[in-house]
Amino acid sequence: KKALKKKYVTANDVIASTATFINGGERIRLSIPAPISSSKKLIYPLNVLFEDDYLAVIHKPAGIVVSGNTFKTVAHALVQNLQPSKMTDATKPQPAHRLDFATTGILLIGKTSSGIRALAQLFEDKKVRKIYYAITIGEMQKAGTITTNIDGKQAHTNFQLIASVASKRFDKLNLVKLDPKTGRRHQLRKHLASIGNPILGDKDYGIEELILNGKGLYLHAYSLSFKHPFTQKNMYFEDKLPKRFGKIVGPNY
Repeated sequence: KKALKKKYVTANDVIASTATFINGGERIRLSIPAPISSSKKLIYPLNVLFEDDYLAVIHKPAGIVVSGNTFKTVAHALVQNLQPSKMTDATKPQPAHRLDFATTGILLIGKTSSGIRALAQLFEDKKVRKIYYAITIGEMQKAGTITTNIDGKQAHTNFQLIASVASKRFDKLNLVKLDPKTGRRHQLRKHLASIGNPILGDKDYGIEELILNGKGLYLHAYSLSFKHPFTQKNMYFEDKLPKRFGKIVGPNY
C-alpha cells in the first residue's frame, strides 16, 4: 500500500488556488510528490560476494528462509543489499535456488527478468555445480555415492571424507565434502541419514539420542560454479566454512 502527499500547483513559485488569476506569462508548475511506501521494509544486512547488472552471489546466514509467505526472508532483504541493475529489464532481485532455513552458504540471485530465467534454465539443465560441506556423525567410508530415491524421484550425491575427529558424545565426527548431482528437497540431509551418518544438528533426520540442540545445522553451501549466461565467462565462487566447523575439526579447514 502506498500513500501520496497532496498534489499542488504553483504560479510563479506561489501555491495557487481556484482564486488565483492568470494574466498570461506566468510559470505554472504541477508538483506531484513521489509515492511514500507505508509498508514495512525488512532491514537485514547480507554479505554480498559478487554482483553485476545481471546477477549476484550472496552469503545466506542460518536462521532465515530464502523465500516464502513470511516477512523475514532473504528475498525481501535483497533490495536493501544489492545495487539496482542498469538493464532495461531490471526487476526485483530473486533467488535462483533455495537453501534450508538452517543451512548457511552461497546463494545465487537474479537481478533482471532475463537473468532470472537464464539462471533457472542453468539449474534445470544441471549446469550449476554446487559443493557443500557438512559435519556428520559416526564412522564413515572415505568416499562413496548415494543414489537412494527421494520422494519417488532419482537422487544422486557423491561424498568424500575430508577429516575425522574423536568425540566423547558422538564417538566420531567427520568433515565431509558433498557433490549433489540432483537437487531434491532435503537431499543431502536425507542421503546422509540413509547411510547412518546424519548431519550434526539435524533435528528432522538425525538419531534422536544424538540430536545436538542450540548449535544449528552443520551444513554449508561452500561453492558455486557455472558459465555466466550473458558474458559467457566461467564463474566460480566460494563462501568459506563457518568458524563453528573449525572448532570441531580444527582451524586448517
